[in-house]
Amino acid sequence: MLSAILAHAPALQTVVPLIAAPLCVLFGRRHFAWVITLAASLISAFFAAYLLAQTLDGSIISYELGGWAPPLGIEYRIDAVNAFVLFIVASVGALVAFYARESIEQEIDPALHVYFYTAFLLCLTGLLGVTITGDAFNVFVFLEISSLSTYTLVALGAGRDQRALTAAYNYLIMGTIGATFFVIGIGFLYMLTGTLNMADLAERIAALGDNRTLRIAFVFIFVGIGLKLAMFPLHLWLPNAYSYAPSVVSVFLAATATKVAVYVMLRFLFTIFGFDYGFQAATLQTIVVPLAVIAMFASSIVAIFQSDLKRMLAYSSVAQIGYILLGISLLNKPGLTAGIIHLFNHAVIKGALFMAVGAFVYRIGSSRIEDLRGIGKQMPWMAAAFVAAGLGLIGVPLTAGFISKWYLIQATLDEGAWWLALLIVGSSLLAVIYVWRVVEAMYLAAPVQEAPVKKAPWSMIVPTWIMVLASLYFGINTELTGKAASTAADLLIQATQIEKAPETVPGAPAAGE
Repeated sequence: MLSAILAHAPALQTVVPLIAAPLCVLFGRRHFAWVITLAASLISAFFAAYLLAQTLDGSIISYELGGWAPPLGIEYRIDAVNAFVLFIVASVGALVAFYARESIEQEIDPALHVYFYTAFLLCLTGLLGVTITGDAFNVFVFLEISSLSTYTLVALGAGRDQRALTAAYNYLIMGTIGATFFVIGIGFLYMLTGTLNMADLAERIAALGDNRTLRIAFVFIFVGIGLKLAMFPLHLWLPNAYSYAPSVVSVFLAATATKVAVYVMLRFLFTIFGFDYGFQAATLQTIVVPLAVIAMFASSIVAIFQSDLKRMLAYSSVAQIGYILLGISLLNKPGLTAGIIHLFNHAVIKGALFMAVGAFVYRIGSSRIEDLRGIGKQMPWMAAAFVAAGLGLIGVPLTAGFISKWYLIQATLDEGAWWLALLIVGSSLLAVIYVWRVVEAMYLAAPVQEAPVKKAPWSMIVPTWIMVLASLYFGINTELTGKAASTAADLLIQATQIEKAPETVPGAPAAGE
């Protein structure tokens, strides 16, 4: 029975949360909606873990939908690259679902809780679909499912701060522009090749060689994805979206949305256009590398001067995206490995940080740093979680953040770019400043609250500390993250020699190299 279900794990990965979303509205009661959301998220996490285990050895799973064989039919194609991202998104989704029950009590009108869970499941469906599909147009469809639900989730923060509506609207405008650029690029690729299957696109583009249409498609897709992943200077939607959204939404977006966009960039740059595509190499090394370095410094400096903790972490996220893009742009295996590892580690670290902030908002109703004075003694569990995750953000040894930056520095030294290594270290020191500002307020300043502040609920403490312990564990034991990232980097580098899609039985997966 279980083996028969697991045979359809790729399809069930997106079908389960998609079906669960309308059920939340159908039942119409927020407690039932939470149970449905939690169950669907846990099931998705189970399937993601199974698919990751099946692909860590470099295998590829091809799943046909509707009995139509690719490239004519739509295919879910899973390898170590997207299986790793699936695992990140689904695992974070399960923890966020558990965390959400208490968190939204203080920030979202109870009458809207059912709609929050519905939008959350649709967003999860979209992110998982973007990651698992092997069809370029399906990427756009799932991207819009996740984006539209995300705009709704951000707007739900209006109950606490009306500026959430403006943030959601700005996000909508920027997201729509990004999606338009992306789908125009897909249109050019279809015009050039006559196919939308990613593996088939890679074969046909390699046969055609470089041309003007291909370059135009590359530019449109690159800019579109750049807007979605908040690449500097296309990041202007992100600080407000993270700051004014409900805390649980900030957790989910910070840990998943930009990571999926980075995956899409990896997939298109290296699987479809090819690792050795000259125009791509010139773009990454002459444009993206400088922008990544600027993001690392400019965003960190802006974060130092923020008075709101959520906004500080939002600018920090832009800087961390800079690290990921820098690793990718080095165009070598160590750099790709570093970028993919940091994609995972940053999801864990930033998820833990935003969860801790959500607990502060839950108890004191504010995320302003000055309002957190003395909170370290009143909410010791959450304050300690923030400090531990903050050390990971800085890159202190024995944390996941250190592993990311160690790999990244090694990658720059392999290229002989010692100056980039120094810049990575220098930008990390800026993180010390803005993390220390919060630590100082929590532990060294006199409490601002006259009445004692209650500890956070255990339903918020437990998922936060799971994230924190994961950050510490993967800073000591890198077997899973290192192996997954290394295998993914190998697959991306070898993508210029794409072989024909493995034979499959209609409606069932098959593994191949």
